[in-house]
Amino acid sequence: MSESASKDAVLIEVADIRKTYVMGTSEVHALDGVTLTIRKGEYVAVMGPSGSGKSTLMNIVGCLDTPTSGSYRLRGIEIRDREDDELARIRNQEVGFIFQTFNLLPRADALHNVELPLIYAGHPRKVRREQAREMLALVGLADRMHHRPNELSGGQRQRVAIARALVNGPSLVLADEPTGNLDTKTGEEIMALLDDIQGRGNTVILVTHEEDIASRSHRIIRLRDGKIESDRATKTAPASASTSTSSAPPPAPTNT
Repeated sequence: MSESASKDAVLIEVADIRKTYVMGTSEVHALDGVTLTIRKGEYVAVMGPSGSGKSTLMNIVGCLDTPTSGSYRLRGIEIRDREDDELARIRNQEVGFIFQTFNLLPRADALHNVELPLIYAGHPRKVRREQAREMLALVGLADRMHHRPNELSGGQRQRVAIARALVNGPSLVLADEPTGNLDTKTGEEIMALLDDIQGRGNTVILVTHEEDIASRSHRIIRLRDGKIESDRATKTAPASASTSTSSAPPPAPTNT
């Protein structure tokens, strides 16, 4: 692959990212020099114990927060030091969010919930309704679009959230513990749907505590104490895939 083609394929470039929170008289280093690259179409899982920095990293990648220092580029756009309204615009156009708690409007039906990103983007009603219907059909809810969240099962609510995440055609889909509030069977169905979404060419990054969920991805990044502990391809990664650059140390020997 030529250098220009390789650069075109890069979606996320994180270089020496640090995030420090001041709590009273002490400082908490949530991220401490994280460097990584994620290419378009990758399927990445982020893991780590509580306090490892994975939520902070996802907030920065999702343009919900900005780093204290370092560089974050999304599709070549430097995110650091952007104003809040510019961050909101980038977030709405480039990132689709899937949350563990669904984050749906309780009094709105599925169709209106999926429309929301298009409303914020200023699309005409006819256009956004058509796109929302298409997304609900994609996730298997064409016959539930006028149901409110309390009239849907947990799995159906998560499907609505996935449809909402996809409706703007984002560059990146971020899934934060997407099966955390679901039973095993429903969780498997949601993960199969995410597998299909990534197979269609979407870049998917998911945060999870569950090894079996992470193993479905093509790459697992493990964080500890604000640093990348490891960054490795999984057994399910395509044969042509290679792990992108990161600040992770070389793999440690495994005792068997």
